[in-house]
Amino acid sequence: MDRFRMIFQYFQSNSESVMNGICGLLALASVKMYTSLDFSCPCLPQYNMAYGLGIMFVPPIILFLCGLILNRQSLVMLEEWRRPPGHRKKDLAVIRYMCSSIMQRAMVAPVVWIVVTLLDGKCLICAFSGSMDPQKFVDFANVSTEQVQQLLAKVPCKDDELVRNNTSRKAVSRYLRCWSQALGWSILLILIIAAFLARWLRPCFNQATLLQARHWSNYIDIEQKIFEETCCEHSRLFAHKCILHFFESMQQEIKLHSFSLPREGGGAEGREGLLQGITDQDQVNKLLKTWYYEKPPLDVS
Repeated sequence: MDRFRMIFQYFQSNSESVMNGICGLLALASVKMYTSLDFSCPCLPQYNMAYGLGIMFVPPIILFLCGLILNRQSLVMLEEWRRPPGHRKKDLAVIRYMCSSIMQRAMVAPVVWIVVTLLDGKCLICAFSGSMDPQKFVDFANVSTEQVQQLLAKVPCKDDELVRNNTSRKAVSRYLRCWSQALGWSILLILIIAAFLARWLRPCFNQATLLQARHWSNYIDIEQKIFEETCCEHSRLFAHKCILHFFESMQQEIKLHSFSLPREGGGAEGREGLLQGITDQDQVNKLLKTWYYEKPPLDVS
């Protein structure tokens, strides 16, 4: 269990290489999930659109939330945004930089899913086959409205007896697949152009501001981790002191039962500095409350 917790904390770190790796794994997982998905359109007028759009947009929402959960910086950003100013003012530029970084990484896997579904075309055919104009297709032109809706809904199911030999079914399917693939390639092209422009136009802006935002966003995350580690160390030493105090108070009873009182090791004595002036629960609570409401200024001089 401890090993699993350590691995989880490692993957939650703010290291850009680790987070980029996680985003890549989520993107590959989204492709693998779609290829292994048993896509089966219901071919019913009242359910086709809900099913097709659900397959296209519900998994990306789940992948987006997974990207936010796995990114430790998302929690750090929310804490920094919600904390009281105290003795340290909040820098909105740093919060915006953290939010932008989080969103960019979390959006990778959902965008890959949407592009893959559009290039494949099945979802769009299932969702919008019933919305096609039957007058554009010969086999549907002279059919009653109710029968047309049934036939158009059966377009994704090529093995259905009603549309198996219907040439217009193939025309509708090809038409929607072309639109789906054109939309998928267009989105991919727009994203690549946007990434290209962001990459090459960045040096045109103030690099000092960007470096400052990146530096302090990393500092906030590192400070939070060091504070948590220090709290864990203090909790261990405080528990050690409380247990020893309990045994000392029970010394008479221990002597009656011929037990020997355990003594502190030299290592614990060397770390008593963490407990100077902190001897009870109220003082620990006050310390933690002070850290939250009145964070010290970033000036160690």
